[in-house]
Amino acid sequence: MGLSKKERAITYFKENEALLQCPVCHEAMHVEENGTVCCDGRHMFDMAKQGYVNMMTHAVTSMYDKSLFEARKQVIDSNLYEAVYAVILNELHDVKTILDTGCGEGSHLDQLQRRATEQFVASGIDIAKEGIVQAAKNYPDMMWIVGDLAKSPYASQSFDCILNFLSPANYTEFRRLLTDTGKVIKIVPQEGYLHQLRELFFADSSKESYSNEKTVTRFRENFENVTVHRVTKTMPITKELGPLLAHMTPMGWHQEKEIEAGKLTEITIDVDVLIGY
Repeated sequence: MGLSKKERAITYFKENEALLQCPVCHEAMHVEENGTVCCDGRHMFDMAKQGYVNMMTHAVTSMYDKSLFEARKQVIDSNLYEAVYAVILNELHDVKTILDTGCGEGSHLDQLQRRATEQFVASGIDIAKEGIVQAAKNYPDMMWIVGDLAKSPYASQSFDCILNFLSPANYTEFRRLLTDTGKVIKIVPQEGYLHQLRELFFADSSKESYSNEKTVTRFRENFENVTVHRVTKTMPITKELGPLLAHMTPMGWHQEKEIEAGKLTEITIDVDVLIGY
C-alpha cells in the first residue's frame, strides 16, 4: 500500500524545509513527523490531509472559487499553452528550485515539471485556498502553500527561478527570494490574447482592446537584464472549451455570455514571456 498524499507531502516538505521561513517572525522552519511546520518561536502551521500547508497570517477574500480552478485545469490540460512552455523550458537549464507565484491549482507548474529534462524542486503559492487544495490533490511531490508573498513563508535566496504566469507581481519579494544567479519569468498577455472572447464580451467597448505596455515597463524597471519573447498561436478548440475559457477569466464573470462562448471554434494565445535577471 502506497503512501497517502499527506505522507508524501510530509516527506517532500521535510526534504526541502530549508526553503521555508516563518511568515510571522522570519525564523527558519522545521517540519515535524506529523507534518506540522514550526519555527523556534513555536509559530505552527499544520499540514492538511490533502498535502498542503496554510501559512496565511491574516484573512483574505479571494474572488476565485473551486469551479474556476476546475475550469482552469481543463483548459491548461488541453495544451493551449504548449508553445509558451517551450520558451519557458529553454530558460530552466540548471534550475534546481522554482517557485510559481499565484499558482492557482498548479497546472502550469505540473506541465513544466513533466516536460523538463532535469527535475527541480517545485513550490507553488496562492492566497486562494481552493486553488491550493486542488493542486495538492492533483499534483503530489511539490510544495503547495496557501500564503501571501507580502508575509512570505520562504527563506531569502531560495529559488533559482520565480514563475509569474498571468498573475500580479511582488518585485521586492522576488528579489529577496532569488539566488544570485536567479531569474524571474513573467508571462503577460499581448494584445491578441483570447481576443475572440474579448470581442464576444466587450464588442465596441474600450475593453475589446488590451495593452500590456505598463506591465512590461514596470518589469524592465526592476531588472538589469531583460529579454522578451512573444508567443502567438491560434488554435482550434472544441465547443466545450469555450465556456471553460470564459469561466476561468474575469471576462467569464458575465455569466450570461458563457453559453455564447461555446460557439467559438478557435482561440488565440498571444503573450509576452519576460525574463529578468
